[in-house]
Order: sequence, then structure tokens, then C-alpha cells
Amino acid sequence: MPTEALSTAEGLIHAPLIHKGKVRELYDLGEHLLIVVTDRISAFDYVLDPPVPDKGRVLNGLSSFWFGHTAELLPNHVVHTDVDKLGGIVAEADKPKLAGRIMVARKAKRIDIECVVRGYITGGGWRQYKSTGEVNGIKLPEGLRKNAKLSEPIFTPAGKNDVGHDEDISFEEMARRVGAELAEGLRKRSLLLYEYGKTVCERKGIILADCKFEFGLIDDQMIVIDELFTPDSSRFWAQENYKLDVEIDSMDKEPVRAYLANSDWDKNSPPPRLPEEVVEATSARYKEIQRRLTEGTATGAERP
Repeated sequence: MPTEALSTAEGLIHAPLIHKGKVRELYDLGEHLLIVVTDRISAFDYVLDPPVPDKGRVLNGLSSFWFGHTAELLPNHVVHTDVDKLGGIVAEADKPKLAGRIMVARKAKRIDIECVVRGYITGGGWRQYKSTGEVNGIKLPEGLRKNAKLSEPIFTPAGKNDVGHDEDISFEEMARRVGAELAEGLRKRSLLLYEYGKTVCERKGIILADCKFEFGLIDDQMIVIDELFTPDSSRFWAQENYKLDVEIDSMDKEPVRAYLANSDWDKNSPPPRLPEEVVEATSARYKEIQRRLTEGTATGAERP
């Protein structure tokens, strides 16, 4: 393994842990939040063992990269990503373990909508379309083929659930839940972000097939929160691998999904331990998407 994987930051951070997700841990710093991105990896709603070395650094690094480059478009929650600025809440000896994994963020009230934008008809959108000819209530042309590029990106929100899968909903249902003005603001900002990300990815030889965003409110200001254009929140395809009517190998944790799909695991019991070669292949996959997206471009996100 290239570096030691980090399965949790508990015991390294001397601040209250307020939320432990499948990958991220949130600690309360008073005025701000501390987000630590671990190397845990999940599939089919299970956290798998062992963690994938450097996965957390890739996710945090990519989010930092994109937050920095979209700050002129939309405000976001980033304060800084420098472990040395954490002071006494982290021992000096533990800072190398957390370097590249942390993001100090402004506290915001999360809007409980997963803002999904689809530029191609694939994945869950394709399954909806095959069944109904629609995606989240949006009627699409007949005869579309799997992985086809849509004539224009579509906004397909989901209601966030802390347990289980998020719930696909129509824009009208979203407006009923959060109000028409906020719903329209979320749609407009999501489509704007997607267009920016898609354009950058195209220059790097990558197709941004679909992606999801989260937003929060500070007073009445809407800001982008959580993560941005990472392999865990976006579907990236290498342009050289793009084909219609097939399952395209996405640039993320595909080695893990393939291993589990070809195992005899029933998806209802604890999952099998990942073999070392699958872990190494997955780590390499995450590093490759980061390299392709950020190579030759300045990284980092700082708020003055």
C-alpha cells in the first residue's frame, strides 16, 4: 500500500464529533465545522473493509479544487483546508495523518434536497426512462439510447433521507417542500455549476455524465456545501471509453462494484473483505481522476 489508510479521525481530533457519515466526519469548532474525509468506502449502503488508501485525500483535494474555481460563480462553505491552522485540537504528531483530508467550513442550514443534474441518460435516470419515458416527471423524447447525450441537461432532484436511499421527486414536489422561490434558485444554481464542470471536464478528456450538489443557507444566502465534482458525487467517463447501449466503466469505485457483483454476496449480510488487488486498483482509479482533472491547474480553496 502506498500510504496508511485512515478509517476514522476519532481520537485524533480534540473537538466534539457531531456526525459520522459513511465517509465524512463532522466536528464542532464553535463558529465553524471541521470536515474530515476518511478513506472509508461504501457500496450498496454498506461500509466496506478495508478502507482505500488516499481516497479521502483525493475527495477532499478535488472538492477544494472545484470550490476554489467556482467561488466566483457561487459562494461556498470553505474557510480553509490547512491542517496547521487547526492549532491545539490536533497533536503535532497526528497532523501528517490528517494533512490533505480536512476542510474547515462555515456552518449553514442544510437544504434537504439532493440537487442532481443529468447531461446523459444513464444509471437511475435510464431505469426511470425505460419504465415511464420520463425522469423525475420530465418527459423525454422517445427512442433514446442508453448513455445518449441529452439535448440539454435536466435537473432531477431527490429528497434527502439520512437513512436509506434518497427519494427521486419532481420539481413540483420539490417546490412544494421547500417553496417555489428556493426551488427555482436551487435549479438555476445546479445547472450553472453543471455547465461549468462539464466544460472543464471536456478540456481534460472527461465526460461529466451526471452529478449531485448540496446547498445550505447562511441567513438568506444560498451557498454550496458538502463536496463538489468528486468521484463520489459525480459520474465521470473517459471520452475514449464512451459508447452507447453498454455499461460504461466510470472513473470511480468501479473495481469495488465489479468485485462485489461477481461475488456470491447477497447484499443483505455483512459484505466480504475486499482483496488487496481491488483496494489497490480503486486507490489508483481515484488518483487518476484527480490527476486528469487538476494537472496543470492551480489547486486550493481559501477564504480571506
